[in-house]
Amino acid sequence: MGTPIRLRLFLSCFLLIAIILFALDLSGSQSRLNRTILELTLCLVGSVILTWIFARAIDWRIQRLKSFAEHVLDADGVDEPLPEEGEETVLLNQSLRRMASRIRELVERLSLESARRDVILKSMAEGVLAVDHQMRVLFCNQALSDALGLKHPVEENTPLLGLARDPRFLNLISGVLATGESVKSKLQFTADDAKIFEAYTAPLEVRSAGAPMDRGALVILHDITGLERLERIRRDFVANVSHEPRTPLAAIHGYAETLLDGALTDTENNRRFIEIIQAHAVRLNNIASDLLTLSDLESGRRDVEPGPISVEEAVNTALLTVEPEARIRDVHLVRGSVRDALITGHSLRLEQALVNLLNNAVKFNKPGGEARIDAGAMSDGRVFITVSDTGSGIPSDDLPRIFERFYRVDRARSREVGGTGLGLSIVKHVVERMDGAIKVESRLGKGSTFTITLPAAEIPLHA
Repeated sequence: MGTPIRLRLFLSCFLLIAIILFALDLSGSQSRLNRTILELTLCLVGSVILTWIFARAIDWRIQRLKSFAEHVLDADGVDEPLPEEGEETVLLNQSLRRMASRIRELVERLSLESARRDVILKSMAEGVLAVDHQMRVLFCNQALSDALGLKHPVEENTPLLGLARDPRFLNLISGVLATGESVKSKLQFTADDAKIFEAYTAPLEVRSAGAPMDRGALVILHDITGLERLERIRRDFVANVSHEPRTPLAAIHGYAETLLDGALTDTENNRRFIEIIQAHAVRLNNIASDLLTLSDLESGRRDVEPGPISVEEAVNTALLTVEPEARIRDVHLVRGSVRDALITGHSLRLEQALVNLLNNAVKFNKPGGEARIDAGAMSDGRVFITVSDTGSGIPSDDLPRIFERFYRVDRARSREVGGTGLGLSIVKHVVERMDGAIKVESRLGKGSTFTITLPAAEIPLHA
């Protein structure tokens, strides 16, 4: 079969002529008619033989070309041999080789792009889900599995009804499958009531093997819980900023008007009215001062370069500052175990944070109660400062929000003791700017403990 077709054809013709000539020699005594019949018979037999040989050769080459084409994309198809390039198939062989090379290159490129797409979609923070017209899962990344509260990866062709039970989510997808129109809405799954998602659902063209194009759906879930929380804080802040100054301003205006209406000559009450005006003016000034402090902390501006701070010195300064208030309220200040350590930051900011914590521990305590501060180094090299009290404690529902601006657990008592509702928010910002963290533990009727952890300075304490 390796011999070229023309050579085999030449040999076959030569053999046929020899047979005819030999037949003519043997039939010299026969009639002319018989010789003619014999010659025609021999020609017909030779033609059939030549046609069969030629057809077998062509069929063999076609089978080899077919086998090569069928194995172009197989792993072992790269080395699939083509038939020998005779003059009849040389151009076809060359075309097939070029086409095979391009197809393999295109398939490799598509495989690489598909792998990149899968990696990108699986690692996205947004949840991505694709379903077909029967609401069977075509793709589902980990973020969407987490949003649905699923503990295991979702397999392809899994019915969505067996995964999601939220009727709003299912109705959203079925509506897009029915109408073919994109929809954007907010969702809050029952699996995790704390999270809010913005869902974008759009139609998706899906083609199954051997089936016509059909309509599926693509869902993208964006977690907007943080944005919703910030929006709520912003609304509360605007409301509080417009509301908080009203009480002191109303008091100042009322008592000033009373004095102008004749109370200036009332020697028994005019001094008390002026003291009330002064107290509310101080409260108004404190609110403005705390707002400016918060604004400065949130802006990220640094007035001076941070430097090493002695924790012991900051604790001593804070205790001296709060001591008069503690004496007035009959609260015992306790300097617990305070081991000196160095941290990096601004001493005034740290002292301000500690004063705010100690002030709260004193103001929201009971007569004869205790406010305690401890500090030292932790086993991991970080520095801790704890401020604890024996007050009434904080309800567990309020703990996640106590560091928000103007948030108060007991609004009436907070205003009574002169609080602005900004102290803990300032503490949190100060600590975070020093790359630290603050946490709180509280039990109703037992008191609260605030713990600050800060990275230690790289400069040794006694350098």
